[in-house]
Amino acid sequence: QVQLVESGGGLVEAGGSLRLSCAASGSIYNIRTMGWYRQAPGKQRELAATITSGGNTDYADSVKGRFTISRDNAKNTVYLQMNSLKPEDTAVYYCNAQIKSLSYSLYGDYWGQGTQVTVSS
Repeated sequence: QVQLVESGGGLVEAGGSLRLSCAASGSIYNIRTMGWYRQAPGKQRELAATITSGGNTDYADSVKGRFTISRDNAKNTVYLQMNSLKPEDTAVYYCNAQIKSLSYSLYGDYWGQGTQVTVSS
């Protein structure tokens, strides 16, 4: 069993900061790309940021310069530092990871349960 558990969401005023964390646990052999996606009410889920096992990052244009994704491979954890938050950043943020477990030969796509981020104006 592999699980992703997120933490760090909450309510913040516009211009404020939040840091999200997502820890992967269970029978993990290896993790490739990890990332954060978000889904605002009435909208489709969209990419916010991703990071490869080697540290290469990719960001949605809407968050570039404000969000920073990082990971600790020893802890199987990915972070999202969100600065200069705007009301339009309000969404449920989901952690995603490509994980090869000890019991399965292929990489699977795993998702966390989501954490709410609300930015007030």
